[in-house]
Amino acid sequence: MTPARLPAELYRYTVDPGSDAASAWVWRFIGDQRRVLDLGAGPGSIARSLVTDKGCRVTAVDVDAECVDVCSGFCERAARVDLNEADWLSKIPTGPYDAVILADVLEHLYDPWAVLDSAKTLLAPEGALIVSLPHSGHASLISCLLKGTFRYSEWGLLDRTHLRFFGMKNIEELVTGAGLSVIDAGFVMRRPEETEFADLWATLSDEEQSFLRASRFASVYQVVLKAVPSEREKETRSLEGFLERH
Repeated sequence: MTPARLPAELYRYTVDPGSDAASAWVWRFIGDQRRVLDLGAGPGSIARSLVTDKGCRVTAVDVDAECVDVCSGFCERAARVDLNEADWLSKIPTGPYDAVILADVLEHLYDPWAVLDSAKTLLAPEGALIVSLPHSGHASLISCLLKGTFRYSEWGLLDRTHLRFFGMKNIEELVTGAGLSVIDAGFVMRRPEETEFADLWATLSDEEQSFLRASRFASVYQVVLKAVPSEREKETRSLEGFLERH
């Protein structure tokens, strides 16, 4: 049996600012010389790029001690905090922060709604939350359902450590329920043939594939959004409105 990969190894990658990856969208949504809190930073793949390329002062937080050790090598501060604990907020190094990142984190938590609501209290007056989430309405994931399986793996839409799953409306409700307004959004677009479920997709009939492709969100693999407290921005645009730019 192949041993499970540790978080510091599994989530280590290089951010390509010119790509359409979720990490690149997060990177682009954060300005230069910002004070940043990276919640669930992993081994600091995004944090490192923000420090070296944008001159940001980054505080990294993660539940994994090895990841915290890695981040301490280039972040201003690094702390081991479990976001699933009720008192996690009291353990965060003093803010406020110009940006709080939750990049592919909320789906791993028991109560992402409460965590997002609490995270906004860490923002500076002009700060913003940057959130990325996998989109469970992707056509390839639905093809799994049609074949009677949830095929979990170490990564992707059905990462075996995911506890919560979000369709487009669920993402909007998550944000607005936390008293936030979306001011910008980006999308990682992948055709079903380009995903980890390409083999299952290929077994569907032409009619089934055509039906699933008809959804406006069929190829949305990940959603990345920038949000601010609703008292600062009363009007929030729908994610579908932002998607029209793509």
